[in-house]
Amino acid sequence: MKTEGIKYAGSKLKLLPYISRIVKELGVMTVLDGFSGSTRVSQMLSREGYAVTANDTAVWSEVFATAYLLHDKPSEYYKEIIDHLNSVKGCFGWFSEHYGGRPDSGGKKPFQLKNTMKLDAVRAEIDRMGLEGTDKAVALTSLILAMDSVDNTLGHYCAYLNGWSKRSYNDMELKIPLLHKHSPDNKVFRKDIFDLLPGIKADLAYFDPPYGSNNEKMPSSRIRYNAYYHIWKSIILNDRPAVFGKAGRREDSRDGREGSVFEEYRVDTDGRSIAAEAIARLIRETDTGYILLSYSSGGRVSKEEICGIMESEGRLLKCLEIDFKTNVMGQMRMTNEWVHSGKRTCEYLFLLEK
Repeated sequence: MKTEGIKYAGSKLKLLPYISRIVKELGVMTVLDGFSGSTRVSQMLSREGYAVTANDTAVWSEVFATAYLLHDKPSEYYKEIIDHLNSVKGCFGWFSEHYGGRPDSGGKKPFQLKNTMKLDAVRAEIDRMGLEGTDKAVALTSLILAMDSVDNTLGHYCAYLNGWSKRSYNDMELKIPLLHKHSPDNKVFRKDIFDLLPGIKADLAYFDPPYGSNNEKMPSSRIRYNAYYHIWKSIILNDRPAVFGKAGRREDSRDGREGSVFEEYRVDTDGRSIAAEAIARLIRETDTGYILLSYSSGGRVSKEEICGIMESEGRLLKCLEIDFKTNVMGQMRMTNEWVHSGKRTCEYLFLLEK
């Protein structure tokens, strides 16, 4: 089942077949995707016929979910819009000023100037056209996917490659997103998960919370998960924020501003892991028949801790361990040194019946 998404440290692309199989075995009809991120899981479940509620605190994730889960027109309708946006002539603007580099500059920028100039022009044209609702979400999703395909990064926007990547030389071109028929009962939210849960009714909740890092070489002042994708937020809002640092991050992405309790590396006054307590609260406050939780062996909370939390709240039906090669981004210290530990990262899937 093909899905679309940006390069994303938390992408569940390789887990999709496992998630699909588990959900099908349960015979459920409605699913909450509580941390929808790039929306690949929500896309897959929606295409498989489930009524999906997608939620994430990131504004770009909300836009992706709106495009894929709520679009109310056939794909052909968007051809004229996308063709028009592709015809717009590039111009130098805010994105080019902060994120565009010339081919002879040796990199250290996320995009080549020709593509940020196109971005500046297309983003302005989307506003000029007065696109709203799902039409605007589809156009913005197409724009972000197009920029992601010509980037000069390792998949995040807190450090850029020294030399230009091969794909960065390509011309940015918008395409119609993969839009498919979906349930009229799909819903999209942008809320803190604990604010959302009291009003949610679903057969199954799928949770993929931010993991943080259990790499003790990582300093305590670390970049938070959402900050890795500050450029996508700026494209959605088109608010031209003040930026800082070599990466040109938004001011509101500074350390401590966009963090999640699930990323916490500290312990509380009783010596308990704050991240583990957050997962326990998440499981406890979720009122669904089943909970499917994905987590990484590189996260703050251990497999044994999660099993204990699950078993205290219901019946643990499955605990799958899927072995993947360690993500290089997860092995980079904030000093830009690389940790070649040779370790492999396992992804876990925990299925709980409440």
